[in-house]
Amino acid sequence: MTAIRLKNAKWNLVAGIVMLILGIVIWFNPLGTMLALAAYIGIGFMLVGAFYVMASKDIKSGWYLLVGVLDLLVGLILIFNLGVTAASLPVILALWCLTIGAVQIIGAWEIKSYGLPWGWSAIMGAAGIVFGLIILAYPMVGAVTISMVTGLYAVMFGILQLAEYYMSRNSYTVLISKR
Repeated sequence: MTAIRLKNAKWNLVAGIVMLILGIVIWFNPLGTMLALAAYIGIGFMLVGAFYVMASKDIKSGWYLLVGVLDLLVGLILIFNLGVTAASLPVILALWCLTIGAVQIIGAWEIKSYGLPWGWSAIMGAAGIVFGLIILAYPMVGAVTISMVTGLYAVMFGILQLAEYYMSRNSYTVLISKR
């Protein structure tokens, strides 16, 4: 048996707050947001990606590291190509939602194997896949709809990150068996 000390709960809290704020900002600026949306989301993705990379070091998770690197890359793409990004934002967001959703579901199984609360990660992964499929099905929907769906996803992501934080904040040490 090996004991690991969990330190990632604080990163769930920070990621949850960042995504809640990001979602609310997107919701209340639907018409003038298409260009700004790429920047808002790019910054948010970069911050959350950095938090996931930091969390991956705390819990030694390759899946958290993968989510963090993907978020950082998408954030950089969004920020440095605002004009092109605005035109292709629905497809970029859909692909991100599908990819991160799949990785979160796989990561949930890893978290489950440690005996930690894993349901929130699985729910968020499934929600990401559903949102990605919705966006791909209706790519020409316009700034308002994309803003609303993106804002909703960000708010849900933030709420579920906060729920995961509150569920795991008292889990400081976990015993795992070496396989």
